[in-house]
Amino acid sequence: MQILNSILTWVMRKRIHQIELFMKYPHDVQDEVLRRLLSIARYTEFGQKYAFDDLINYEDYKRRVPVHTYEQLFPYIDRLVHGEQSILWPSEVKWFAKSSGTTNARSKFIPVTAEALEESHFKGGKDLLSIYVNNYPDTQIFSGKGLGVGGSSQINEFDPTASSQYGDVSAVIMQNLPPWAQFIRTPSLEVALMNNWEDKIERLARETIGVNVTNIAGVPTWTVLLLQYILEMEKKSSVLEVWPNLEVFFHGAVAFKPYRNLFKSIIPGDQMRYWETYNASEGFFGIQDQKDSEDLLLMLDYGVFYEFIPAEEWDKEYPDAISLADVEIGKNYAMVITTNAGLWRYNIGDTIKFTSIAPYRIRISGRTKHFINAFGEEVIIENAETAITRACEQTGAVIDNFTAAPIYLEKSKRGGHEWIIEFRTYPRDMNEFIHTLDDTLRKINSDYDAKRTLDLALIAPTVHSVAEGTFYNWMKKRGKLGGQNKVPRLSNSREFVDDILAMVAAV
Repeated sequence: MQILNSILTWVMRKRIHQIELFMKYPHDVQDEVLRRLLSIARYTEFGQKYAFDDLINYEDYKRRVPVHTYEQLFPYIDRLVHGEQSILWPSEVKWFAKSSGTTNARSKFIPVTAEALEESHFKGGKDLLSIYVNNYPDTQIFSGKGLGVGGSSQINEFDPTASSQYGDVSAVIMQNLPPWAQFIRTPSLEVALMNNWEDKIERLARETIGVNVTNIAGVPTWTVLLLQYILEMEKKSSVLEVWPNLEVFFHGAVAFKPYRNLFKSIIPGDQMRYWETYNASEGFFGIQDQKDSEDLLLMLDYGVFYEFIPAEEWDKEYPDAISLADVEIGKNYAMVITTNAGLWRYNIGDTIKFTSIAPYRIRISGRTKHFINAFGEEVIIENAETAITRACEQTGAVIDNFTAAPIYLEKSKRGGHEWIIEFRTYPRDMNEFIHTLDDTLRKINSDYDAKRTLDLALIAPTVHSVAEGTFYNWMKKRGKLGGQNKVPRLSNSREFVDDILAMVAAV
């Protein structure tokens, strides 16, 4: 394994020169990506509808093809799900990433083409390793195995030919990995793709505790549940007692800051590293590329063309998107993508902020539909995660999960925000925790601060501390355990908060 580590480390370091090329010439690379996508898809049904043959440049493309939501692309995708081909992309679509989302009960089916797998998802995985190796040339991650905590998949019952499948994007990726990548991962595909989370977590633990695990990739929420289960099963206090050579957790899907102290409590010391990625059902978009910053390098040569909708355009029927060349640091944008899976000017619903434009680096700030704006306060997920992280640091608290929603105005009753938090370690002083949470929100969000002034529109937050396992049981009740499922952080309605509080009251 030591020889393999040396070989793979050398191979991974070579890709860095191509990454540096798109960092140096971002607009040329993106222009070429768009030209190539339009050329490949010009004879598809979508390409003929919008006369891709006549499109010369980005401005032509922008004028002719509207920005699409999932609902607007759904008629095309639904036909693909039912077995039709050459609708959005010329190559056969055999896989769909199923994403249930957190605000819509209807599942989303995102087409995953062979090109998207090879040029985006797999390339992103290799680049993640390449960037990590270049930051830590003495790494030993290839001397052992990488633990992947993923979802499940199934035959597409909507396709009469039964020739396609759908599932969590992690399951789609795992089942299509090249042999060398399968060799350096654990557990077996049989276990990794199990559907029942409660059975799966036990099998995952039993199959991996005897393996030399050097790295883990997954969603923090579900990964920490597995690690805690293993510690209880093995009667250990540190994950390093089980896997002494563990050195890095590659994480994504949800912000890591609120979970950092929880991970540190079960993986103590300075050995462990945490490396962020931005890999969604629609493609692999960003990778942390610096030791001292969690900013994500926007990956520009993955068959994905990027556009960005400024916040003031979000609610418009026909929002005006801008190209990469026109973005500004610090502004909130909704991300629009055109991809080698046939997603044309697709608004994926994620919001980002640029922290650098030379090269282009971003931070995920939230979702266009996940915020609280009942009183004009415009609190986004990034605000909430920053505030709760600060409150935890100030009071010694460690959290498992949280969600928040508005308390609406009623007669003789002012509005506010209601938080439900599951603590792993309780704050030294709950009043101090609430004050810090509120004060941090006021410092980082001027709209919230204005509404909180003299309690005119918003009173101080209401915080409910719930028992350990509450969010797990709630997600189980909703049929959303494991995989890519995420607890909704913020909602402008009380649907989730009221449901959790009702469940707690019924116990």
